[in-house]
Amino acid sequence: MGLLDGVLGGVVGSVVTDVLRRNGGVQGVVNQFESQGFGPTVRSWVGTGPNEPIAPEHVQQVLGADLLQQMSAKTGMSVSELTQRLAQVLPEAIDKLTPGGVIPKG
Repeated sequence: MGLLDGVLGGVVGSVVTDVLRRNGGVQGVVNQFESQGFGPTVRSWVGTGPNEPIAPEHVQQVLGADLLQQMSAKTGMSVSELTQRLAQVLPEAIDKLTPGGVIPKG
């Protein structure tokens, strides 16, 4: 997903790409956020209106400590810094990957 690298920047783009890959793509990430009680938030990212913010601790809750530890080791960023950055860029990434408010198939 070179698109995300260009839009979000190298390391953060690759982390978002990894999150998508490990969670079954955009639909998988959306499902995961919905199942953790963040449906309205994640649907705002998919929709065509403004993206609702998400707190770093909520990103950590949804993605899980194990995945974030692995990504932290891979990137050299602390888990705290990583969740902070993901909270900032994940809404934008999901928004860009769902043009017209439609989740791509596959």
